[in-house]
Amino acid sequence: MAGLVEGKRIAVTGSSRGLGRAFAVALAREGAQVVINGTSADALDEAVALVEAAGAKPAVVRGSVADTAVADAIVGACVDAFGGIDAIVNNAGITRDRTLLKMTPEEFDEVIAVNLRGVWACAQAAGRAMKESGGQILSVISASAFTGAIGQTNYAASKAGVASMTRVWSRELERYGIRANALWPVAVTDMTRGLIEKSQAQARADGKAEPTAADLGFGDPDRIADMVVYLTSDHAAALNGQIVTFDGRKLALWTHPREIGVEKRDGWTLEDLVSDFPAAGREPQPLYRAL
Repeated sequence: MAGLVEGKRIAVTGSSRGLGRAFAVALAREGAQVVINGTSADALDEAVALVEAAGAKPAVVRGSVADTAVADAIVGACVDAFGGIDAIVNNAGITRDRTLLKMTPEEFDEVIAVNLRGVWACAQAAGRAMKESGGQILSVISASAFTGAIGQTNYAASKAGVASMTRVWSRELERYGIRANALWPVAVTDMTRGLIEKSQAQARADGKAEPTAADLGFGDPDRIADMVVYLTSDHAAALNGQIVTFDGRKLALWTHPREIGVEKRDGWTLEDLVSDFPAAGREPQPLYRAL
């Protein structure tokens, strides 16, 4: 029986380990021809072995997507090896966590270069290659973009930027049959393991049962990978400009930002704002609540 993405040509950035590697393996298992990418030669070798065991012989591009030449090479490798590109999964990302008052310009710029500019460069290269045939740009974002994770000014800015770029691309590229969507995965990764362990340690200190990763809402990367397979398949052809959250158990489609508590007047005075804001008596809701 044919796989869900049989014959599709898909590049996955940041796929030498973690979520990206799980994405590449799952896509290969479902019949895709894949390009994998990462910065570590050893990690790429391990990923190649796993992808081959899943039934595909991947093309490999080593390097950081912060380098535009690498972004171009990833798309070029897909076209050269497989005759075209049907989707790119922008997964590559790094963190350099530090609070606002301590973060260095270098730490800010490093994260933006990979997580935002790198996604832009890969999307541009893929869009140009897909212009005549159509395809999809699927980009990985994060809760940090919307909930304000402490110590992640740079990371949050990069992921919020990707979400915004995705909506721009969904409008700009629709005429070429190119879709753009964003996946907000909640999974056990190197980035989230510390948060999970901290929550477990706190539970032990409080004399409570230690929660599992699943209890905290973090899914297995292999299960999250199923969503990438679905989103890059023809079954998701109607989705464009959307943000999907998935943790293996909870699936959600996020609405675009919209106005709430709207009140119109012929003119607002400063006194009106002092006495009547928020409009329509609605209190602003906190963006973050502790688990």
